Amino acid sequence: MSQPRIFPFGDTALVCEVPPPATLECQRRVWATAEAARDWPHVLEVVPGMNNLTLVFDPLQADPDALVSHLQAAWDAASGVATPNREVEIPVQYGGEFGPDLHTVASHTGLSVREVVERHSNGDYVVFFLGFQPGFAYMGGLDTALHTPRRASPRLEVPAGSVGIGGEQTGIYPATSPGGWQLIGRTELPLFDPARRPPTLLQPGDRVRFTIAGIHA
Repeated sequence: MSQPRIFPFGDTALVCEVPPPATLECQRRVWATAEAARDWPHVLEVVPGMNNLTLVFDPLQADPDALVSHLQAAWDAASGVATPNREVEIPVQYGGEFGPDLHTVASHTGLSVREVVERHSNGDYVVFFLGFQPGFAYMGGLDTALHTPRRASPRLEVPAGSVGIGGEQTGIYPATSPGGWQLIGRTELPLFDPARRPPTLLQPGDRVRFTIAGIHA
């Protein structure tokens, strides 16, 4: 794996980044480094992303050069670190009103609707990071045969629980919002609940299995 590039992001943040592609090994290092950095003095926020980690610090107290050294050391120490292996099942109603773009994905990939559903539900997914909105999980593991570009014109309103494909990834919209992913189904599971601890159903490192609750024409 390439060594990370660590660089300033304004006067109050550092970014630790490695080049694509995104891999599970890289994300494991991101998670482990993030966990270590949360305990460092004068660090205000740690934000893990895809192939990167952003560290926000107090510019009046922290020593940026020392933080760079700490980040590099934590990254090196994270090699081979084990991560949680919780598995979460997500029941999905595929197609019909729940997945209006299922036929679009089938047409783009050259697969039948049934094949798209089976390949999607047979995947072994890992949550790489949360972003876009609270509880939105970016997952690795989508079958390459299902890679489909995002919609040319995003929808103004995507229902909560919608399961979509955007390029090389699949994900679930936790709340109603605009969005441009190809919608292939929907789940009734709440992905985000502020009264729950933690409020997000999925966490980085979780393994996700989609199960077929129904297929609609």
